[in-house]
Amino acid sequence: MDLVEIRNASKSYPSGGGSRLYVADTVTLSIQRGETLGLVGESGSGKSTVARMILGLIEPDSGTVLFDGEPVFDGTRSAPRSAMRRVRRRMQPVFQDPFAALNPRMRVSDIVAEPLKIFRNADGVNTGPKAMRQQASELMRAVGLDQSALLRYPHEFSGGQRQRINIARALALRPELLILDEPVSALDVSVGAQVVNLLRDLQREFQLTYLFISHSMPLVRYLSANIAVMRKGRIVEIGSCESICHNPRDEYTRSLLAATPELA
Repeated sequence: MDLVEIRNASKSYPSGGGSRLYVADTVTLSIQRGETLGLVGESGSGKSTVARMILGLIEPDSGTVLFDGEPVFDGTRSAPRSAMRRVRRRMQPVFQDPFAALNPRMRVSDIVAEPLKIFRNADGVNTGPKAMRQQASELMRAVGLDQSALLRYPHEFSGGQRQRINIARALALRPELLILDEPVSALDVSVGAQVVNLLRDLQREFQLTYLFISHSMPLVRYLSANIAVMRKGRIVEIGSCESICHNPRDEYTRSLLAATPELA
């Protein structure tokens, strides 16, 4: 069953002279519950725009975006605020820059518990102080950090550790979907590999669905069951990892495969 479905979604911006630049052009894709869909393409291809449309952070010009059958955007307007609040509990982003994503003035305990505070009145969210401390400790363990990290500030951690904190915060509400937008591109290769392996483990433990966005075909190939290839705002090819990597139909996909080494 599809957890996310995008149908013919487009997004454009004025580019001068009365024309418009399409950063997403009639994008159609779906993500099945429990799978990882890799969205791969060069910088500026529109990958992050697709992520923001799913999250309801920007409105498409046209098309529809559905999450578990509920409209995020129905072709003319976004879902009402109350409906979007329910949906946003169930999907969370992890962004590219682990340094910019954390408030340097907040302790890690407050950062990880922030989603619980925002949704304090939502059904099933217990946000008493004791419950929040316990959940924060459990999340630290889940991402491979010690409980003592909760009392520290972001500047005291390495880039890989900060990204683990970002992931812990994203998991606080027990979402069904994580949108991972270049989550390891700012990290050293070895540290990034550790984070990618952590993501694989967390997917099994928390029964997560992933949209994994990257410009790196080897990373996408390693983590994803299905792959969508994006170029200049359009999906040029989509299919299983095996079919995309061993029998690509589009010339751009072939060029991506040829330009990157096999992942060891």
